Amino acid sequence: MGWVSAGDYEVALDDGKVVCRNAAGRRLKALPSKIADDPAVVGLRQLLEWLARHEQRCLTDVERWMVRSLPVPFAVLARVWPDPAWQSALRDLVVTGDDGEVAGFLRDADLERGLGLVDLDGDTVRITCDLVRLPHPVLLEDLEELREFAVELGVEQGARQLFREVWRRPAALDAEASSVEEFAGGVFKQLRFLHGRAAQLGYRVRGGHAVCSVLEDGRGVEARVWVGDYDGYEETETGPLVFTDPAGKALKLGQVGPVAWSEGMRMAAALYAGRDIEDEERAA
Repeated sequence: MGWVSAGDYEVALDDGKVVCRNAAGRRLKALPSKIADDPAVVGLRQLLEWLARHEQRCLTDVERWMVRSLPVPFAVLARVWPDPAWQSALRDLVVTGDDGEVAGFLRDADLERGLGLVDLDGDTVRITCDLVRLPHPVLLEDLEELREFAVELGVEQGARQLFREVWRRPAALDAEASSVEEFAGGVFKQLRFLHGRAAQLGYRVRGGHAVCSVLEDGRGVEARVWVGDYDGYEETETGPLVFTDPAGKALKLGQVGPVAWSEGMRMAAALYAGRDIEDEERAA
């Protein structure tokens, strides 16, 4: 922690906040109001805001790699690993080899020593590879066992790979159907509430649909849920879940891969969960 002069005081960053000490070197419980607008204090606060945005961007990028099943060059991981924000987003993610088998939990990435992993026997190992694969949890066959093992290891994933909500396609799925109705009909008193929920959950709204884009097996798929595109103060309700190709052509459910299915259902369920429960209870 480096101290910077601010009038008759010195300020620094500590545990995500601006702290202050007086000329005698004693830490103060609060920042004096007379230095609140000091350039040093303003600069540190701006730095905190930047760091928060940086941490969120790192997490968003890692989740995108996972959701889109994008292999990441090892050299990229090794170069960003020293950054605490990147390391927090990447640490303890499950890594798979070229054969799709789980190699272990990611603990280190060094250009000279390779990837540091905790393998499924609990041993620390080093491996070398050109590409690192961070699979979506729906692709992990032994997901429940991995979750149990992660709890034993005390694993806390920033990107929530193992404990991300997973939806698997039912065996009795009508492959020729073009929509999923399970989460349709969730009523919101005002359209802006539903749009706001979509934004809060991290989904874009385009053409009246909340959308989630997935890249699976090299093919782009977009999951869509109707949320409305009229006056923001009018009542609306969630529509069915549909899937389209990049050109906007509707796909049959049998054409949807496991990752797109899981992410689409996750979005639809999350939007539906914010519906107006009071009206449903009165109607019942």
